[in-house]
Amino acid sequence: MAEDNGLGKGLIIGFLTGSVVGSVVALLFAPKSGKELRGDIKEKSDEFLHDAEEYIDRAKDKANQLINDGKKKSEKLISDAKEKVESLLHEAEEILDSAKSKTGEYIDDGKSKLEKKSEKLRSAIKSGIDAYKSEKNDGSK
Repeated sequence: MAEDNGLGKGLIIGFLTGSVVGSVVALLFAPKSGKELRGDIKEKSDEFLHDAEEYIDRAKDKANQLINDGKKKSEKLISDAKEKVESLLHEAEEILDSAKSKTGEYIDDGKSKLEKKSEKLRSAIKSGIDAYKSEKNDGSK
């Protein structure tokens, strides 16, 4: 893009320089008096300055328009990126909440199974103790 800008400047400078030189040469070779020639040179130089100012103004307007378009596009890209990030964060939170919920369910299920096994083990130990006491009492009679 910098090369395009430099090429454009070079073309403009070349055009303006060629126009001025061509006009001056044409005026110098025209059969006119010095006063008329100076008046024509002044008139042509004023025209070229006016044309150059118009071109510079148009170039500034175009540059400002390009800058504004670039800003709008970058703001749109940033806005889109923010929306995507927020969407991804929301999805990640949902996945995390789901994982927490499932983990809690697995823990509760594990606790329940452990309590049932513990109860069976207590019951078996109590039955064993009761059987031992019963055997001991029957054997001592």
